[in-house]
Amino acid sequence: MSKYIELDQNSIEDTVSSGISLVDFWAPWCGPCRMIAPAIEQLAEEFEGKAKICKVNTEIEQELTVKYGIRSIPTILFFKDGEIIDHVIGATTKAALADKLNGLL
Repeated sequence: MSKYIELDQNSIEDTVSSGISLVDFWAPWCGPCRMIAPAIEQLAEEFEGKAKICKVNTEIEQELTVKYGIRSIPTILFFKDGEIIDHVIGATTKAALADKLNGLL
């Protein structure tokens, strides 16, 4: 079972309001999103208890997609105590995401 957190408009603010959070905005039809999905799942296991690894399905949560200005997917936002600190647009490596998380911890 995956350790990442599925977010929706009711849970995102509470989830990202404290600590470090990675939020992956994705869609089921998106090839690059599917490419990085295994890395997101691995990060969720590796950073358990240190950072929250989350996903937002842009097909379902269109209001969140607009709220956060997501224009291309995958887009990954990094939050620290509720504020967006960094972002990555497009597919990237697990190592690059882990480096960003470690830099925020």
